[in-house]
Amino acid sequence: MSLGRCYAGHDLTHKLSMAAKHGLEGIELFYEDLVDHAGSSSPSDLITAAASIHELCLSLELEIICLQPFMHYDGIKDRKRHAERIEEMKLWMELAHILGTDIIQVPSSFLSRDEIDPELVVPDLREIADLGLQQTPIIRFAYESLCWGTYVDKWELCWDIVQEVDRPNFGVCLDSYNILGRIYADPTAESGRTENAEQEVKESTQRLVERIRPHKEKIFFIQIVDAERLEQPLLPGHPFYNPEQPARMSWSRNCRLFYGESDQGAYLPVKDVANAILNDIGFNGWVSMELFNRVMERRDHAVVEELAARAAISWEKLSHDLQLDTQTQSERSESAKVELKRDSGVSTPVSEFELARL
Repeated sequence: MSLGRCYAGHDLTHKLSMAAKHGLEGIELFYEDLVDHAGSSSPSDLITAAASIHELCLSLELEIICLQPFMHYDGIKDRKRHAERIEEMKLWMELAHILGTDIIQVPSSFLSRDEIDPELVVPDLREIADLGLQQTPIIRFAYESLCWGTYVDKWELCWDIVQEVDRPNFGVCLDSYNILGRIYADPTAESGRTENAEQEVKESTQRLVERIRPHKEKIFFIQIVDAERLEQPLLPGHPFYNPEQPARMSWSRNCRLFYGESDQGAYLPVKDVANAILNDIGFNGWVSMELFNRVMERRDHAVVEELAARAAISWEKLSHDLQLDTQTQSERSESAKVELKRDSGVSTPVSEFELARL
């Protein structure tokens, strides 16, 4: 989705090919793109489309990280609607199996307060986790706090809920934008920042490391992006203002940027959050760059490759800045084989068992 919106004419096949061309190794599949690829939202068409996307990704050597977002599920007061969402989830789990992924991402709800009962959030999430445990293979759920979420708008609240749900297949997606968009950024302020922004980030990242490092297996994947500082506060009269959306949501839809794009106005302390997760916590897994930006709605064909190239440059910057070891397990194995051959002076293959012992 981040390489161009389907409703702007950017089809999934082209987006996947550009992702692969620029060295991206995995994608989050946005449900919007699945429906567009299917040509309808009927279950049979979605199932056929999922199989097609799976084959296409295999041919491009792209892994599907997750299917997302399963929106507005947790805590919904309308229990008839809740039952309908459970049936939808059963289809999503079937689609996930066909796609070859075991993760479905669930963002915190931003329905109005009169539509959500916070007491139902944990039981609702526990219900889908239990459904996922009955699947073969098991389906995992990555819960994410949106910085404009109605009740769950900070990572701490999200983490508390993950702990309360207490299921092995229910974890968290940590997103630098949504973490910092709540405690550091305020698009409605002249400064673009909250009061005591720097101190808030320092204290929050310390808590992040202290609370999550002992349970880092509960981080199912992470999203690392920045955002643009606005020249004028996002208030009525601003071109991005939408009276039907929270300001942080309107800002998110128009102004996210890839990591390192300070030349385009990026100003969030993303490096601090990324370093806390990747180096201090020691997370080892998928790093996604989930972009939303007004450029994704441009209709020119070139925008897809432009965004894919920007994503690749961003990843190189992040890897360099944090001195990340980005080798895959297979690359490490091949490297170890080469070193063993050099040291021993023999040309016989080295078994995986011998590598494991080393």
